[in-house]
Amino acid sequence: MDGELAVTAVLPHLTTRWLGRPYHFFATITSTNDVLKEWVAQGAADQPPAGTVLAADFQSAGRGRLARRWEAEAGTSLMFSLLLRPNWPAEQLLWLTMLASLAATEAAERLVDAPLGVKWPNDLVLSQNGVWHKWGGLLLEGSVAEDGRLPTVILGMGLNVNMTAAQLPEGITPVTSLSLAAGRAISRRQLLVDILAGLESHYTAAEAGSSPLVRWRDRLITLGQPVKVSRSGQAPLDGRAVDVDPWGQLLVRTEDGRVHTLAAGDVSLRG
Repeated sequence: MDGELAVTAVLPHLTTRWLGRPYHFFATITSTNDVLKEWVAQGAADQPPAGTVLAADFQSAGRGRLARRWEAEAGTSLMFSLLLRPNWPAEQLLWLTMLASLAATEAAERLVDAPLGVKWPNDLVLSQNGVWHKWGGLLLEGSVAEDGRLPTVILGMGLNVNMTAAQLPEGITPVTSLSLAAGRAISRRQLLVDILAGLESHYTAAEAGSSPLVRWRDRLITLGQPVKVSRSGQAPLDGRAVDVDPWGQLLVRTEDGRVHTLAAGDVSLRG
C-alpha cells in the first residue's frame, strides 16, 4: 500500500466540496496537529483555508489527549489533522467531537463486521469477543475569541488501521486495529476518503442547525456504566454515567445522588 496516502493518490478519489481541499501529505512529520497549528499562526496572508487536511505516514512526536504520546510504525495507521473555522459558541466545541467520531465510526462499519462505538469523549472502540477495544482517538485543539466563539479548531485523528498484534501499544483499554478485526488489510486511502465525506456531510448539517447528539448518544458505550473520572487538579470522581447534555457533556451521578456535569476528563469504565 506504499504511496496510498500521497496527494496524487488521494485527490482523485475525494468526493468532498471543501474538506480535504487542499490536502497535504508528509512521509514523516513531528505532529500533524502541531504543524497545522504553525501554519495557522503565520501571517494573515498565509492562512490555510478551512478544510485544509494534513496527513502523515509517520509522526515522531504524535500525541493524544492529556499530552499522551501516540506512536505508530510507518504504513500501519491513518494519522491526519484538519482545519475548521466554525465561529460557533465555545460551548459547542464537543459537537465537533461528535461529528468526527460519527464519521469515523460510519466509515469503519463499511470495512469491518463488528459492533463499533464511542467511549466518551473521544475514543473510537469496537467489540471483539464481547470486549470493547480502542482502535482510534480524536484530539481537538481550538482557540476561543473574546466574543466567546471558536474562530479556528484543529481536529486530529489517529486510527489503528493495519497494525499487527505485536505492533499495538499497551493501554488501560484493550487496543486493536481494523485489520485485526476484519481479518484482512484495510485501505487507508479509502478510509480517509470516506471519513472526510461523512464529516463534511455531518458538519454541513450541524451548520444548518441539526444536532448530532441523538446519533452520537446512540454510539456511546459509556452511558449506564459505572465510571471513574480523572480530572486535572481535582480528585477522581466515581459514579455512574447517566446521560449527556445537549452540548455533549457527560452527566455522572455519584452515590450521594448528585449529578455532575463534565466537559472534559479521562473516563475509565469500571463495569
